[in-house]
Amino acid sequence: MTVRVLGLDIGGANLKAASFSAGQAGRALTLPFPLWKQPAQLPEALAALLAVLPGADRLAVTMTGELCDCFAGKREGVNAILDAVARAAGKTPVVVWSTLGKLLSVAEARREPLKVASANWHALATFWGRALTDGPALLLDIGSTTTDIIPLVEGRPCPTGWTDPERLRSGELYYAGVRRTPLIGLMEGAAELFATTLDVFLLLDMVPQRPEDCDTADGRPATCAGAQARLARMLCGDLETTTEEERIQLARDVHFRLVARLARAVGQVARRLPGPPYRVAISGSGEFLARQVLRFQDAFPPPSLVSMTSHLGQEVSAAACAFAVAVLCTEREGG
Repeated sequence: MTVRVLGLDIGGANLKAASFSAGQAGRALTLPFPLWKQPAQLPEALAALLAVLPGADRLAVTMTGELCDCFAGKREGVNAILDAVARAAGKTPVVVWSTLGKLLSVAEARREPLKVASANWHALATFWGRALTDGPALLLDIGSTTTDIIPLVEGRPCPTGWTDPERLRSGELYYAGVRRTPLIGLMEGAAELFATTLDVFLLLDMVPQRPEDCDTADGRPATCAGAQARLARMLCGDLETTTEEERIQLARDVHFRLVARLARAVGQVARRLPGPPYRVAISGSGEFLARQVLRFQDAFPPPSLVSMTSHLGQEVSAAACAFAVAVLCTEREGG
C-alpha cells in the first residue's frame, strides 16, 4: 500500500508544505503566516493548509517557529507548535524530525524539545546526503530569512554546531535571506525597518514583482515602485528628495555586501572539510543568490551544482525542508 506523506515546515514567518508519494513529488506550497503576531491562530492556519493539500496518510513535521518571541522559550514554542499540529491533524499520525537523525512521535518530541527545535536544516542535509555520497560536499540553502551552509562527508551531515547558537558561531547558519532581512543589518543608514532585502532584489530585477503581495516593510505592494520608496527611506529621504540613481546604487551596494558576506561564510565552512567540495547542492527561494555567492567565493574550485529547482521545480525548492522531511518519512517508515 502506498503511503502519502505531507511534510510540514513550520517557521516564524511562513508555513511550508510538500507532498510525496510512491517516489514522486506532489504539490508544494509556501504561505506567509506571522506566527509571532498570532500564535493562537496557528491550528486554523495549519488546518487551512491541510485542506489545500488533502489526502495525507501521515504528517512529517519540522520547525523553526519555536524561536518566535511570542513564546517564553524554545521548550514552550515546540510544545505550542506540536499542540497546533495535533489539533489540525486530527486522526492523521504525526512524526517529527530530530537532530538525532530520526523521526520521533509527538510524545517523544515533547520529551526532547531541543532535539526537534530548528531541526529542519538537518532534515534537508540528510535528504541531500543521499545524492552526495562520493566525498566532501556542501549544502547551500538560502531562504527568505536565513541561510544554511552545511558540510557533508560521504553523504552524512558533519556540522560543527547542532543548535542554532552553535551554528551561528560556526558560520553554518547565517541570519540573512532574500526577503525579510532588514537592510540596516547590511548598511549604514536609518536604523528603522524601512526596507528589506526583498526591495534590493526587486529593484535589481532579480525577483518578479508581485503587486498582490503586501508582506513588505511598509505593507505596500512588492513592486519596483514600492521598493524605490522603501529604499529612499533608508537614505532618510523620499522619492522627491532622492534620485533613482542613488536608490539603485544603494541596492547594488547592499547586494554586493550580502554576496560577499555569504561567500566568506561558505569559505569558512568549506575549509573545515577534508578536501574541496566536489558538489554543492543548492535550494531555497534564494537559489539565484546561491549561484552568485558560489561564483564570488574563492575558497575552492568551481564545484558541480545540484539544484533542487532544476530537478523538482521552484515551488518544491522554496519548501525544501518540508519536502525533505516528507521523503525521509516515506523511506524510513516503509512508505
